[in-house]
Amino acid sequence: MRSYGDPCGVARGLDVIGERWALLVVRDLLLGPKRFNDLHAGLSGVSPNVLTQRLRDLTEHGVVQRRDLPPPTRVRLYELTDRGRALEPLVLHLGRWGSQTATAPDGLLGIDSILLSIKAGFDPTRAAAYLHGIYELHIDADTYFIEVTDDSLHISRDSAPTPPHATLTTDLDTLRAICDHQITPAAAVDSGSLHLGGDEHAKQRLTDLLLASFMPAPQPADMP
Repeated sequence: MRSYGDPCGVARGLDVIGERWALLVVRDLLLGPKRFNDLHAGLSGVSPNVLTQRLRDLTEHGVVQRRDLPPPTRVRLYELTDRGRALEPLVLHLGRWGSQTATAPDGLLGIDSILLSIKAGFDPTRAAAYLHGIYELHIDADTYFIEVTDDSLHISRDSAPTPPHATLTTDLDTLRAICDHQITPAAAVDSGSLHLGGDEHAKQRLTDLLLASFMPAPQPADMP
């Protein structure tokens, strides 16, 4: 990797994560470990060789580590180290900043981007009063666990450690359509493409949480 040769902390940080695809690898590992093929599938446009090099670079800098599951699984996972997880506030802030650009390129949001957008847009002032709870999402073959406490939101690629207050089961295309306001959750339930479990209040909290970060930005009032 090339270096800026600058002792400033910003330059030194970019020496580690400034290469193309590096920070997106970090983004896609924030919710939990992934296999190489899953990482490659989630990063549209990256070649296997480039992804291999970025993983090697990030591992050498202590941002990513490899973990081999024991037999009979024999699966190699890539996961963030503590140093890598410390990048989460930067990634979320960059996501909020970047989402305010005037135009968005063609392409589809991945599941990691959707869930991190929910986390980036989380408003803790509403959590204790309304969104507090434990939720479980089943998106295609993957399971995600969301916990909202009085002042934080946690999302991970895992099952809920305790019985969730509400569950959501759907496919990624339907979730994208809901977040893009192409279909309402109620219409998706009626069509059979979305299934919600739990009591009505918990299901409403869950759907409100998912949609909160994808509401259109308020327009400034007209000047008198």
